[in-house]
Amino acid sequence: MKKMVLLQLHDQDQRKMLAWSKLIGRGTISCISVLLTQFALFLVPLFFSASPILIQLILSALVLLVVMGFGGWCRRLLGFHASAPAFVFCCIFFVWGVYIAIVRQAISCIMDIMFNGEMIMLIIGLCRIMLKDPGYVAHESFSSDELDESSVLGVQTHNESSLLQMRVRYCKSCKTHVQGFDHHCPAFGNCIGQKNYVLFMVLLVGFITTETFYVVCSSQFASKFPALEEIRLETNFISIMARSTLLFSLLQVLWQVFIGAVFYMACLLHMFQYQNRRVGELEEVSRVPT
Repeated sequence: MKKMVLLQLHDQDQRKMLAWSKLIGRGTISCISVLLTQFALFLVPLFFSASPILIQLILSALVLLVVMGFGGWCRRLLGFHASAPAFVFCCIFFVWGVYIAIVRQAISCIMDIMFNGEMIMLIIGLCRIMLKDPGYVAHESFSSDELDESSVLGVQTHNESSLLQMRVRYCKSCKTHVQGFDHHCPAFGNCIGQKNYVLFMVLLVGFITTETFYVVCSSQFASKFPALEEIRLETNFISIMARSTLLFSLLQVLWQVFIGAVFYMACLLHMFQYQNRRVGELEEVSRVPT
């Protein structure tokens, strides 16, 4: 009996070590991906420094698409797996590091405090949304009469419960039912449901605000230190690094504003459908003879 217990403990330790090794491996792959992505973006202002900012932005978007696509193909070919949340964290720390090492010297003390505070709050928000319960619901809490198996965009849906008054769907990524399921967010490593939807929207606004703030700070740095016209290689490198991270942040702002607009339109559509359904139910009730 004692030997079996020891074997079970040994097996549990091995599974934990395997899980940690996979986690560390995925984090390492994500960190390398961030460095390669930033290096590719660094080449845009390096070779197209005289081009307008709009041309550099378009080239950066194309470079980003090519690098991300090629990186995904290489990972699938070699059998490597990356972690989307680790990629997000590495991007945040990379931009923050560039700000502290380069951009900060051209920023006022008040703006510096505000930006660093935003970065800290952003990291705290990321940790919270990754660990927060989005609204997990035990499958046994639904009766067979309430379940309506269908598939919409790869997600199995259920009818609205009269008690919860909120849609419950099955997430294939998390392999569980989520109350108020909206979507599974790979970047945050969690589902977006009833309990963390507000936090998700606040975090999305926080990303847009912080990245916009960084764009403003980088623009101030570029206006005070026109280093692209300098001869020294070190100064030129600093200016190009600041410009490449500015382009990256600007692309992120545009992308996240687009995502926010899509979510806003989806909410309006859901409210419109719900109101139409309620009107139809009231009309059916009014037709029933008393």
